[in-house]
Amino acid sequence: MTDALKRLSDEGVAIWLDDLSRKRITSGNLAELIDQSHVVGVTTNPSIFQKAISSGDGYEQQLADLAARKVTVEEAIRMITTADVRDAADILRPVFDATEGQDGRVSIEVDPRLAHDTAATVAEAKQLAWLVDRPNTLIKIPATKAGLPAITETIGRGISVNVTLIFSLERYREVMDAYLAGLEKAKAAGLDLSEIHSVASFFVSRVDTEIDKRLDAVGSDEAKAAKGKSALANARLAYEAYEEVFAGDRWAALDKAHANKQRPLWASTGVKDPSLKDTLYVDDLVAPNTVNTMPEATLEAVADHGEISGNTVGGRYDQARADLDAIKELGVDYDDVVQLLEDEGVEKFEAAWNDLLKSTGAELDRLAPSKG
Repeated sequence: MTDALKRLSDEGVAIWLDDLSRKRITSGNLAELIDQSHVVGVTTNPSIFQKAISSGDGYEQQLADLAARKVTVEEAIRMITTADVRDAADILRPVFDATEGQDGRVSIEVDPRLAHDTAATVAEAKQLAWLVDRPNTLIKIPATKAGLPAITETIGRGISVNVTLIFSLERYREVMDAYLAGLEKAKAAGLDLSEIHSVASFFVSRVDTEIDKRLDAVGSDEAKAAKGKSALANARLAYEAYEEVFAGDRWAALDKAHANKQRPLWASTGVKDPSLKDTLYVDDLVAPNTVNTMPEATLEAVADHGEISGNTVGGRYDQARADLDAIKELGVDYDDVVQLLEDEGVEKFEAAWNDLLKSTGAELDRLAPSKG
């Protein structure tokens, strides 16, 4: 069942699970996935925590304790989510040690309501790193315009970062630039660059969802033929940019100081269009030194019938450019698509966070000790 996952891992793709819950931790499920399914990392986001905590499994006692202490709902959420991340980080610690810090990582996101506030994002990143207090944590910062200087500042302080919500090739280059600037800042401060890690989460399936919707509106045979190709093309050109940046002179100076490359991470790899192969964004995005973070359904699909046949990214850049040129010729505005997706991504995480505030607040009220 896991031969395809092993082949994927052998090709240099780190398999991370895009999900976390207390039940997954306490039941031994996470440890089992690490042991049997080649999972070497975990990513979380506000939507994942909203779903986990709202389900109630395993959170009742901590919620009751927090209610007894009369903490604010924001503090309660931070105590609950950082506890889960800390426990998951402990489970993954042997992987972290075995890979010298490259994998065995657990990501936790800054409050999405701060996505357009640089100073608040940096302050939140510092607070989360302190709260979790595990060396194998990655603090997730969104790749908004305000997020870019926050990435530089956070990396410059020696805090490892997962940059999230990257959709455009231009923004991805800005993210890599922000990372290099952060490393340069850390180096100037005398920090050990070998201990600073980062991944850049390049979102995949949402690109096809939005572009294919616009191609359906065009309705021509050419538009139909172009469907299901844009997300892979976009991701492959991102990898080309990664190869270029991390072979340049600026990187060479940091490499001598034992810095780590910022690996591309393929996010949103669950296929949303039932007409597409359910393992598409795994099978067709195999490249060395990348991460693919998968929801469990995708992980199981790859284990069952994934087709891993070597590098499916390198050498396909001309075709990728042709695929993106084709949608532009059909009237689909790439720049508009990627900006819309970034804006929607922030809004969706904000909405999930607000839902989490509401549901957690209701639980705290329900569990509050009666007065009198």
